[in-house]
Amino acid sequence: MERLVFHVDVNSAYLSWAAAQRVAEGKDDLRLIPSAVGGDPQRRTGVILAKSIPAKRFGVRTGEPVAQALRKCPQLVLVEPDFKLYTRNSRAFMDICRRFAPVVEPFSIDECFLDMTGTGYLYPDPVAAAHTIKDTIRRELGFTVNIGVADNRLLAKMASDFEKPDRVHTLFRAQIPEKLWPLPVGALFSVGQATAKKLEAAGVRTIGDLAAMPLSALQPLVGNKWGEQLHAYANGLDDSPVSDVPEQAKGYSVSTTLEADVTEFAAAHKILLALADSVSSRLRADGARAACVAVTTRTAAFEDRSHQKKLAAPTDVTNEIYAVARRLLSELWDGHTPLRLLGLSLTQIDRSGEEQLSLFADEGKKKAQKLDRALDQIRGRYGLSAVQRGATLDGAPEVGKKYKAQLEADRKKPE
Repeated sequence: MERLVFHVDVNSAYLSWAAAQRVAEGKDDLRLIPSAVGGDPQRRTGVILAKSIPAKRFGVRTGEPVAQALRKCPQLVLVEPDFKLYTRNSRAFMDICRRFAPVVEPFSIDECFLDMTGTGYLYPDPVAAAHTIKDTIRRELGFTVNIGVADNRLLAKMASDFEKPDRVHTLFRAQIPEKLWPLPVGALFSVGQATAKKLEAAGVRTIGDLAAMPLSALQPLVGNKWGEQLHAYANGLDDSPVSDVPEQAKGYSVSTTLEADVTEFAAAHKILLALADSVSSRLRADGARAACVAVTTRTAAFEDRSHQKKLAAPTDVTNEIYAVARRLLSELWDGHTPLRLLGLSLTQIDRSGEEQLSLFADEGKKKAQKLDRALDQIRGRYGLSAVQRGATLDGAPEVGKKYKAQLEADRKKPE
């Protein structure tokens, strides 16, 4: 049986969802004016998360600082992020997809894959079915999507990135030479800027060039495993299934760009505790433990460094993770070079449910575990900001309020 896969992608999701809500309230449509979703222009953490097509004409780019976008387009209308709104709309459009597809796999907050294999009797014309799904989402929810139709996940995703908005595109095997191979090599899914530059320097300009490149020439450039993957993708090959069973996280991470440079350990420790508290609570919520802790720093000069440590036994205790993170930070940083970003990640995840026991009772650890459980229960009911740890392990004051909103946003980002 021939596979049939749809990829549904919300057009400029954050802006579209904010615009749909404003239109429902009788306000102007943000999609028709220069507008963007972004944070406070007075804060360094304020960046453009999504922009309208009129804003794009002024050169406004996703990911750039809000202040820079305002210099390009002084009349830019800014809307603050609203993650509750985004979550509601994400669930709503995927629920509509589930009316039509037997299997729906969320890929991120604003896109999903539909396995339509075997639905030919219900939907003899797959393109017409895709139009029906697209139009139903627009009619019921007030925002538009693109849908890619293909015979595997890779081609469906590539097709949904063709001309936007509110379109259905196909990319079947027979269409690869015409629709896929002429595209620049950087447009291929999973090819980042660094890889694209490396390939272009070797004379590989298009996806077709990459498809025709012998593996013996490609692998020395990018590595054996990655070379095989890229070559397969360039030729439209992908046998990965569409699954409605969420894949278990291989790691947990959180980071925050600081409003002001940090130049002393006391301030850095407060932020590190907040990061440890945030990421370890996600670990516990999944019934997991981590055996490796890593800390990442970025200086005011945009120099990134990271350091990791493997633990003697997996843990989910905030204080234990924080203590290791502090030691890693002391090895990474001199305590006065200005830092603009701190990050913490947990890997080597263990979900066995088994905990290594000691011959000697560790009352301190038991108390820490009880505190973690209590805080998790309160936050689960009243939200992340309902209660904060009052002090770091060395008695420093509580984490400042200015980091709470950023941590809340980071927690809600998809892994």
